[in-house]
Amino acid sequence: MSIQVDSRKVKSGDTFVAIKGLNIDGHDFIDKAILNGATEIIAEKGDYSVKTKIVENTRVYLANYLKEKYKEDLSKIKFIGITGTNGKTTSCYLIYQALNKLGVKTAYIGTIGFYVDGKVKDLDNTTPDLIDLYEMFDYCIQNKVEVIAMEVSSHALALDRVLGLGFDYASFTNLTQDHLDFHESLENYEKAKIKLFENLRNDKIAVINGDDPYYKDFCLEQNNNVIYGTNINSDYRITSYNLNIDSSEFTFIYDRKEYDVKLNIPGKYNVYNYMNLLIILHKMGYSIEQIIGLSQNLTAPNGRFETLRYKEAVIVIDYAHTPDAVENIINSVTEYKKGRIITIIGCGGDRDKTKRPIMGTIATEKSDFVIFTNDNPRTEDEKAIMDDITKPLIKNNFTIKYNRKEAIIEGIKMLNQNDILLILGKGHEDYQIINHEKIHFSDLETAKEFICNN
Repeated sequence: MSIQVDSRKVKSGDTFVAIKGLNIDGHDFIDKAILNGATEIIAEKGDYSVKTKIVENTRVYLANYLKEKYKEDLSKIKFIGITGTNGKTTSCYLIYQALNKLGVKTAYIGTIGFYVDGKVKDLDNTTPDLIDLYEMFDYCIQNKVEVIAMEVSSHALALDRVLGLGFDYASFTNLTQDHLDFHESLENYEKAKIKLFENLRNDKIAVINGDDPYYKDFCLEQNNNVIYGTNINSDYRITSYNLNIDSSEFTFIYDRKEYDVKLNIPGKYNVYNYMNLLIILHKMGYSIEQIIGLSQNLTAPNGRFETLRYKEAVIVIDYAHTPDAVENIINSVTEYKKGRIITIIGCGGDRDKTKRPIMGTIATEKSDFVIFTNDNPRTEDEKAIMDDITKPLIKNNFTIKYNRKEAIIEGIKMLNQNDILLILGKGHEDYQIINHEKIHFSDLETAKEFICNN
């Protein structure tokens, strides 16, 4: 592409657009962009040695430029956007799998990467910035992709990373506390997510979890709102479910007809994630029977309720890193536990501090024993993070082990027959961020290595 927002990527003849980001202002890198060969600058202020265009808002300018450039090609692709505190990755990844199995070439963009016929690349953000998104869209166009299923984060919505994009289908999974370091209040967090539903196109299908207390706020008048859940007012109403360590079975009613589904994916919350898939595909024109027929061939993304067997115990690795997600996964395994639940968990540094004591309380109240350890401490003091988690705790059923590898090994060594070990917070991630350094580390690799050697 001839337009760039990262001065390091600029080549001779490129146009550089100076975007104000969360932590970095592109205006500070204009001289570097010119040095690298930029022949035109789009900025909100300043006078430079090459052709310069001053605009009121460079992000809006870029969005309009890209929208116009790709308008015709992107109008032929269906866009699915999933937002919510939890469930975005699994919902999108299930949609990506199911549509491809139906012969519809589908791309996935989100937390675990960019996928077209398998993973194309890893991503730094759940929802990448505009220029990166359009590079992926360009790849999708060249590879004849018909549908793009995207996770749409609150940061992306608040920072206008998806400005100008038209979504055909949007889904709201849930709203619980997270990212208050950025949004400052739950109200602002919710407003950011609602933005996804304000500019839907074509049939304007909005799929909404009716069991979430905030669901009515997402039911905008201009959209065709479809409600799911156990709520009596749900269009697709879940009436019963049966959970196992490696599967889920449930029944739902649509249009007065009852349907049974079996998934080889455990967890009550995954029943809700699956409903996003089912409803969106149903609204795309596929029969419910056809969609259910695919169900047992679907798999969860890496790092989502990923299970290992160790002797006569089970180890579960999951990305759960919010109070709601942690509570959901512990509640899920509690329904079929026969032994103890041991939980390994931490909280990220330089992020929302208010959720730390909440997560610590949930872990100790709902587990038999907890090992608190480092997540991604980043530049924050690990002891300060741990104090935030543990100081308010009433129960004393925990220990602290800062080294994550040692914590995982200790947790596995504690396992007796029928125990369940939950290793939470990092899931698919294969790194730890300590200070500003990204160090290779994988919960899954660590657990597998110990099991193989013991």
